[in-house]
Amino acid sequence: MEYIYAALLLHAAGKEINEENLKAVLSAAGVEVDEARVKALVAGLEGVDIEEAIANAAMPVAAPAAAPAAGGEEAKEEKKEEKKEEKKEDDTAAVAGLAALFG
Repeated sequence: MEYIYAALLLHAAGKEINEENLKAVLSAAGVEVDEARVKALVAGLEGVDIEEAIANAAMPVAAPAAAPAAGGEEAKEEKKEEKKEEKKEDDTAAVAGLAALFG
């Protein structure tokens, strides 16, 4: 991940993403530079529009709007009740644990 971060940092600074610049950024960050990974990253980014890649990666994924099945409301209510019961059990266990501390 450090290599990608270094490339993004160079891009944000308006610098050319090449082997020399990547090595400099990685070295400055205290990362042991792997020549093969640097070369592979530079080759992989050749011809890539980083702004477009960032814009496409940052787009939120919209969940499909599915109509609830018959009885969907009942299932939701049951889940809410189960969560409330679980929370009550957790609270009881926490109180019992605290009581054990004080004897």
